Amino acid sequence: MQNNNMITTADPLLIGGREFSSRLITGTGKYPSIDALQQSIAASACEIVTVAVRRVQSNAQGHGGLMEAIDWSKIWMLPNTAGCATAAEAIRVAHLGRELAALAGQSDNNFVKLEVIPPGPHLLPDPIGTLEAAETLVKEGFAVLPYIHADPVLALRLEQVGCVTVMPLASPIGSGQGLANLANIRLIIEAAQVPVVVDAGIGIPSDAALAMEMGADAVLINSAIALSANPARMARAMALATTAGREALLAGAMPRRREASASSPTTGLVGS
Repeated sequence: MQNNNMITTADPLLIGGREFSSRLITGTGKYPSIDALQQSIAASACEIVTVAVRRVQSNAQGHGGLMEAIDWSKIWMLPNTAGCATAAEAIRVAHLGRELAALAGQSDNNFVKLEVIPPGPHLLPDPIGTLEAAETLVKEGFAVLPYIHADPVLALRLEQVGCVTVMPLASPIGSGQGLANLANIRLIIEAAQVPVVVDAGIGIPSDAALAMEMGADAVLINSAIALSANPARMARAMALATTAGREALLAGAMPRRREASASSPTTGLVGS
């Protein structure tokens, strides 16, 4: 999948054997309208969009007509198990998600964003249930992208069972607090042999740029785009920030110094 709306380099994102040119993944929730969603997807130049399977099936508010609103011949669907409180629920919904992708014309789509989140005000993922569900889904042939705490030990375990990414949260979902778990995310990035997608909590473009500068392979952003005053414009800002962060990482930043260092030569000055 290629999109020429954004400046890109020959630096593809590889997930589960598929290649993508954009490193920004977006969602479908909380938009004020389907039109705003469509404009934002176009402005973001993203190639992966995550869809809450249970909400689409139930035609929950804001999700009616969603399947018809997106051109699935150009956008790769990432079904997610949002709303599942146990591993058993998540496994069942993952199978429904695969059927949903097939209905959208993606019969070869075995991706699932795995979310196991018990009821509660914090909406934090259950690490034990996530690992349990991931083990089963990998054995059943899914390409599992698990949403987790920024826990380096759990990230390693999930990689070992065969997950195709790990997706640590930057801060609580929908909070816009930015990279509150900076140190742990850095440890995950340093150790991971699969792509690291920073998910949840990114609030402004500089958060996305920082995640990419640190070495994250991609970012997933929904609320910060959908809840902004101008979702399409924010989507483009997030795309630019994601690209800028990646380019900065590949360019290699200058080392930080304690002392000042003149940017102009100090020898051969006029009058010296």
